[in-house]
Amino acid sequence: MAIKISWPRLLAAAVAYLVIAQVVYTLGVFADMGYYTDPTYFTVWSKLMMPAAGPPPIEFTLASMAFQFIAGLLFALVYAVVKGSVPGKGWKNKGLMYGFLIFLVAGIPFTLTLTLLINLPPGLILSWMLQGLVTYLLAGLALARIVK
Repeated sequence: MAIKISWPRLLAAAVAYLVIAQVVYTLGVFADMGYYTDPTYFTVWSKLMMPAAGPPPIEFTLASMAFQFIAGLLFALVYAVVKGSVPGKGWKNKGLMYGFLIFLVAGIPFTLTLTLLINLPPGLILSWMLQGLVTYLLAGLALARIVK
């Protein structure tokens, strides 16, 4: 069975994912600022994120945007392959269901892995998990609308 892929639509969906993720995670930073400014956790942040005290440099933002674009492209590519199997009628239901399914197979395992590997407060990890859920659901809606 051949899969028809519209690259312009997939690229548009990847950009939509990038924008949604940047907005959600930026709002999350404001909500979680106490964790980021707590000296207890300074050693866990990457040198790209915090090479020195203060806000992350522009290089961090650019890398974050590049990574979110790649994640969005993968998110869209997988949808293009499986969209006929995603339950639901109409783009809204399919988009929300796809976002939720991705959260189940990626968001929750990522959260569990973070808990095992990195010394971060459970509240921050839970916040990141919820931000991921919101990102996947909103990106799923945008994706289903764009990719059809």
